[in-house]
Amino acid sequence: QVSFSIETRYRYNPDVQSMPAMVPAVMPLLLLMMPAMLAALGVVREKERGTILNVYVTPVTKTEFILGKQVPYLVLGFLNYICLLFMAVYLFDVPLTGSFWTLTWAMLFYLIVATGVGLVISSITKSQTAAIFLSMILTMIPTTQFSGLTNPVSALEGGARLIGEISPATYMFMISRGVFNKALGFEELHSYIQPLQIAAVVVVVAAILLMNKQER
Repeated sequence: QVSFSIETRYRYNPDVQSMPAMVPAVMPLLLLMMPAMLAALGVVREKERGTILNVYVTPVTKTEFILGKQVPYLVLGFLNYICLLFMAVYLFDVPLTGSFWTLTWAMLFYLIVATGVGLVISSITKSQTAAIFLSMILTMIPTTQFSGLTNPVSALEGGARLIGEISPATYMFMISRGVFNKALGFEELHSYIQPLQIAAVVVVVAAILLMNKQER
């Protein structure tokens, strides 16, 4: 008589290691918080010093000003993404099994959202302390508590579930973990990229509309 036993095994991360689960999620966390804070401080610092008055008297449009402020931090965020990706693969030994270009394409829109959030914050704050405080609240709390960093969004209820569903980090977590751990590509992940594209447009337009071209 042949004996056998049934064992439950995980299809992804079968050894249940923490690194493959957390490293792909920490990347979006850092790439939302830092670019948002830097973009916010970049404008608020000019408000505190009074140098933004030079912009008010120039023929530069609000769109040109916002995009001009956003692009440098977007480039800086992208360089940080490359560094974090290198560290994830070669320092923490988390293999990139899926499509690098899909992850990069999604990260582009994610960074636009992050820097756009910072510019929105800069439009409604007048001090660097307030900008830092608001940046931390609007990025860290939703990302760590409601976006699926440790618990799936599907397990949330009520307002927490709503915050999780509209948070850009939720979709970036799915994309990052899908590319790193599940060997997924654009065909499987494009539905998660679309919300990031919509969020990027909404946030940038909001930053432009909230930006005051005149001195108060």
